[in-house]
Amino acid sequence: MSEPIPASSSAASGHAEIAAALQARWPEHRVAPSLARIAALTELLGDPQRAYPVIQLTGTNGKGSTAAMIDALLRSVGLRTGRFTSPHLMDVTERIRIDGEPISYERFDEVWNEIEPYVAMVDQQQLDGVSMTFFEVITGMAYAAFADAPVDVAIVEVGLGGTWDATNVADAQVAVITPIDLDHTHLLGDTVEKIATEKAGIIKAGATAILAGQQPEAARVLLERAAEVGASVQREGLGFGVLDRVMGVGGQQLRLDSAEGPIDEIFLPAYGAHQAENAAVALAAAEAFTGLNRIDPDVVREGFAAVEVPGRLEVVRRSPPIILDAAHNPHGARATAAAIAESFDFNPLVGVIAIMRDKDAEGLLREYADTLTTVVVTQVASTDRGMAADDLADLAAGIFGSDRVQVEPRMDDAIETAIALAEIDGATAPGVLITGSVIAVGEARTLLVGHRPSSAPGAVAVTGDGVLDASSAPVIDETESDDDAKDYSYGPEYGGDQFGDEFAAEGEDGGDFATGPDAEHEDAYGPLSDDITDDVTDDAGQQSPEGGQQ
Repeated sequence: MSEPIPASSSAASGHAEIAAALQARWPEHRVAPSLARIAALTELLGDPQRAYPVIQLTGTNGKGSTAAMIDALLRSVGLRTGRFTSPHLMDVTERIRIDGEPISYERFDEVWNEIEPYVAMVDQQQLDGVSMTFFEVITGMAYAAFADAPVDVAIVEVGLGGTWDATNVADAQVAVITPIDLDHTHLLGDTVEKIATEKAGIIKAGATAILAGQQPEAARVLLERAAEVGASVQREGLGFGVLDRVMGVGGQQLRLDSAEGPIDEIFLPAYGAHQAENAAVALAAAEAFTGLNRIDPDVVREGFAAVEVPGRLEVVRRSPPIILDAAHNPHGARATAAAIAESFDFNPLVGVIAIMRDKDAEGLLREYADTLTTVVVTQVASTDRGMAADDLADLAAGIFGSDRVQVEPRMDDAIETAIALAEIDGATAPGVLITGSVIAVGEARTLLVGHRPSSAPGAVAVTGDGVLDASSAPVIDETESDDDAKDYSYGPEYGGDQFGDEFAAEGEDGGDFATGPDAEHEDAYGPLSDDITDDVTDDAGQQSPEGGQQ
């Protein structure tokens, strides 16, 4: 995969101006739940989202990695793919990919110039009292770019939730639900069941739902939705799954269950049990798209071997190793900590952590209490929505002890300090983990990697003057997934009445926003909302207000 590189400084300048103007719109972290605006735009554009079949993904963690794996598998089959994800690490063009590559700065700007008059028309209508949001515009741009390409299939990751997400103007042929847990509770609901109800909205009539292993309350909501709309279901642990995995150099070797039996000797360049589970989900989704026909095992192996997901257990330096991971909630941090314990043998391991204010910072820090030797707390520079370093330090001291916590408000200083702490006398296998937020990881990646093709492996050296230079290191992947108790035993094929009376009236009152936001969350949705959400990179030339999920 390569980072988008502008053809000239003038192109970069023009792109930065457009990206900044787009991100000046209603940001992703302030939700205005309605499909009216995006539907009005896509109608003016000729409904480009209906020009190709769509695979849509939602869930709490693992969406980005799973989307990348589906993309790689379908490209190996010979299909031309479009992929829309959020947020981005370093540039907004990362969100719109064709054949696995981010669209160029020039093409991004062209697409905006083509649809700008139509966006202005929708803005003038002030539907639900709001102009088009940044995420709605970028979603429209992605759908238009895919139609123009044209692509054979679009792999689309929701921004936040499901029912009211702008991407849901498309009717997906395959709906993928990765593990669901608590996140964005001020917007989606404060229970797993309520969050699952909102995310279940991507399951449409006649679709195939690919369900990762879920907590029982989430599984029941998803199955009830599938029964209600007449969608078929493939379930992890019953219809597909990980049969075996063995750790290897640079990743792991898997044996996955497929539509027509096991496929072995699959190399996945990613660490952690959660990534193996993401791979099983991705294979099931790809097979569902191809009509539940088995994809040739050699093609499967080729696809998985090519998977890259920057910012997910990505090694960007070797001496000492520096790992970037965008885990931003306890659920994701738990998977990251488990993957590190299984795949690495750091001693010491120093953490650089920055967290958004709306996140469960205490829960996230507790997941790393037994993994990190020392913590350097910092804060993001590209948005004021991050937790202040001093506040995060106070919280961390209560978990790690004050002697294991240091404060460095600037990310570059925090990285320098962490390297120094890792390389103390007596260190046998020092390492640094930078985590806590997608925005934090994006800022660190810009410092450590810069805008260079990631296909050209490079290590990073930090000079005594604090200047970060590039040299040579590998790229490894990861995302957040599920280590909680999951319900794999969904039971036999179900009918619409299998769930009994307890589900009869559960839709509207169980946190589903089908008729608008719950009253208890209403203030979070209005035009005056100051809600903060985190972790998905959604910057423009650098970092921007986050939005989506993750």
